[in-house]
Amino acid sequence: MNRIHRSNLPFAASFSIVLLFVSVQVAAQQDNRSPKHDREETSAQATLWSDPADLESRNLFYGAGGKQDAPRGAVFTYEQEDLKGTSAKFDVRDQDGLKWRVKLGEEARPETVATRLLWAVGYFTDKDYFLAKIQVTQMQPVSKKRRKRVRGLLEPDGTMLNVRLKRRAKDEKKMGTWRWRQNPFSGTRELNGLRVMMALINNWDLKDQNNSIYARKTDGAGEDPCGSDPAHVMYMVSDIGASFGTAGRVRDRARAKGNLESYQRSKFIRNIGADYVDFNVPARESWVLTVNPKEYIRRLHLRWIGQRIPRADAKWIGQLLARLSHEQISDAFRAADYPPDQVDGFSKVVEERIAKLNDL
Repeated sequence: MNRIHRSNLPFAASFSIVLLFVSVQVAAQQDNRSPKHDREETSAQATLWSDPADLESRNLFYGAGGKQDAPRGAVFTYEQEDLKGTSAKFDVRDQDGLKWRVKLGEEARPETVATRLLWAVGYFTDKDYFLAKIQVTQMQPVSKKRRKRVRGLLEPDGTMLNVRLKRRAKDEKKMGTWRWRQNPFSGTRELNGLRVMMALINNWDLKDQNNSIYARKTDGAGEDPCGSDPAHVMYMVSDIGASFGTAGRVRDRARAKGNLESYQRSKFIRNIGADYVDFNVPARESWVLTVNPKEYIRRLHLRWIGQRIPRADAKWIGQLLARLSHEQISDAFRAADYPPDQVDGFSKVVEERIAKLNDL
């Protein structure tokens, strides 16, 4: 046993050195990164959250866009493919000429639900809708990069299955992205509440690139949203599809996102202290993912987002969530067309987690 243990020491030491080297590199890159993410912070008043005074009556089946902004019909015209990110995404227009961003794959259902729960308690979200099937005319060949992602979801005649549709609003313009560590809301109850919400829904993919800043044009403003009322510059987590599955990234994508069994088995709260609470999201990743040490270390640096959150702030967001009815929470999952047994299962976990927040 001693000989075997010693023979592993050189490998262990080498691996530790590699991880340390990569960690230093990543930290240096983060420290030297251009502050382009935060350019808008000095020229406009930032808004992360607004008081949901009508929380009890909010319709979580339709979400932030309401029934009035839902897609009319299921026939769209292809415009282009978006090659950013890992999910297959396309820009299409509906019969009224409105532009939509289509997302296919494991993230379509959980992202639809996540937007509704975040919007319910006052956070800004995209206007997302889920359709089991749409028809896309003038469909072009999918890039080689995404062919595997659309297998079983895109038919030769342009039929797309299990589709998340994001409305591309004319009165909004993306201004950039924001960082979890450096933003106008650091230390506030509202940002801490958002961190808790990421744990509640098991959103483990908390890269800064998934955070967006949008400017919304107000009445009387010019055609350019950049010239809108500064009070309508909104900060949001715009890519939240890696939710309702495992607490951290795993190799099996089917378990990581929108998987009831994974969500039920995952741990929510890791530690409760006198003044702070640590959540388990994002959790440490599977060791098999150390085949990419740089990415593994980079994601280790995200674990702080779920840790040392003031108990008072965690309970505050829990009290907001407790105002939601069972029917509202269930409607959020019905909106993503989950079968009835999964609607019940997911809703039960969410309600159990809300109860734990209110017991803090």
